Amino acid sequence: MQAKDIAKYIDHTALSAEKTEQDIIQLCDEAVEHGFCSVCINSGYIPLAKQKLAGTDVKICTVVGFPLGANLSAVKAFEAREAIKAGANEIDMVINVGWIKSNRWQAVKEDIQAVLDACAGITLKVILETCLLTKAEIVQACELCKALQVAFVKTSTGFNKGGATAEDVALMKRTVGTIGVKASGGIRDTQTALAMIDAGATRIGASAGIAIIRGLADNHSQY
Repeated sequence: MQAKDIAKYIDHTALSAEKTEQDIIQLCDEAVEHGFCSVCINSGYIPLAKQKLAGTDVKICTVVGFPLGANLSAVKAFEAREAIKAGANEIDMVINVGWIKSNRWQAVKEDIQAVLDACAGITLKVILETCLLTKAEIVQACELCKALQVAFVKTSTGFNKGGATAEDVALMKRTVGTIGVKASGGIRDTQTALAMIDAGATRIGASAGIAIIRGLADNHSQY
């Protein structure tokens, strides 16, 4: 797989609180230069990204209910609608992990459905935060997402105790079948990214997109 092939998998990501306007401008410029699928940003920066990415093929992805997923469903739905109105092409929402742990699966379903309805055909990815779930809970969450026909299930926010693992990606892919799987969290080098793709990932969320496509373990060491 060539760098250009890996690039089309990548949501070039900048979600930490301290990111400046200049950081987002640079992120957009890099996404265009390297052919990344999207930039993944907080919704407050959507207007800036829309301006920078006008006339390009790079999508704008934003997050909803991030990073905890514990918002009221109506708040998540409102957040999704406003983000789309501002120019977002894809929505990554965080599932309500506490409701899963409380075995409130109907509430989890209604939460996802509320955001899915708000998306009105815009791509929705559901973040499971797999590091907090049992294997059985991952499977049940994936089955729910498959039944609702969301576009993707996603491993992680990158803001919790663990990120993506190839084992979880493979489990998710086996469960959802033709639905997309986004691996995100802790993917910082080419080997890890390729392992996720081999396991079934159809999208990669990473802040280290440039290092990944250059075949770097980090910004200094060449494979």
